[in-house]
Amino acid sequence: QVQLVESGGGLVQAGGSLRLSCAASGRTFTNYRMAWFRQAPGKEREFVAAITWSSGNTNYGDSVKGRFTISRDNAKNTVYLQMNSLKPEDTAAYYCNARVLGTQYGSWGQGTQVTVSS
Repeated sequence: QVQLVESGGGLVQAGGSLRLSCAASGRTFTNYRMAWFRQAPGKEREFVAAITWSSGNTNYGDSVKGRFTISRDNAKNTVYLQMNSLKPEDTAAYYCNARVLGTQYGSWGQGTQVTVSS
């Protein structure tokens, strides 16, 4: 069973940076697509970024392009989300998820809260 544990959230001023981590276990993730989503209060969950574990191919949501970078560390089985130039509208709970290529994403974890003050 896939286990994902998010960490790294916190309170930061606008313009600042944070790095989120997603520690993955329970599988060999070679054929997986790993992704970050976020959900702000009263809003729907939003796609942020994804990376294919084997190839390193990435894609991003329009609202974070050029500011956020997703990466993975094979040795540590961890996916990162480097967030720069943070804005108050980036405030949300951030969730990591994983899916085998060609399937749906799995269940959601507890996430990690990011709060950006103006």
